[in-house]
Amino acid sequence: MRMFNPPHPGLVLREYLGKLPVCTAAEHLGVSRVTLSRVLNGRAGVSADLALRLSDALGTSPELWAGMQSQYDLWVASRRRRKKVAHLHRIPKLARSA
Repeated sequence: MRMFNPPHPGLVLREYLGKLPVCTAAEHLGVSRVTLSRVLNGRAGVSADLALRLSDALGTSPELWAGMQSQYDLWVASRRRRKKVAHLHRIPKLARSA
């Protein structure tokens, strides 16, 4: 089930981090301050690697972070204008030659 306007995972991560400075959190996670800052500000997504790091550091599952990112990405993509794609009909099975 798709959420209506799901939050960017960076917003949720900001709640988890509380008042912890970005540079301290980034160092602990083993990522650059710029990388973490971009995620926290919604300018970059949570990669699979970062999801694993966050799950280790925060005691959550990597699926939580990857799922939030996926929901957010799908919602953003659904809001964009795109060309309509026609339904793909089944291709008849080819006759097997003997």
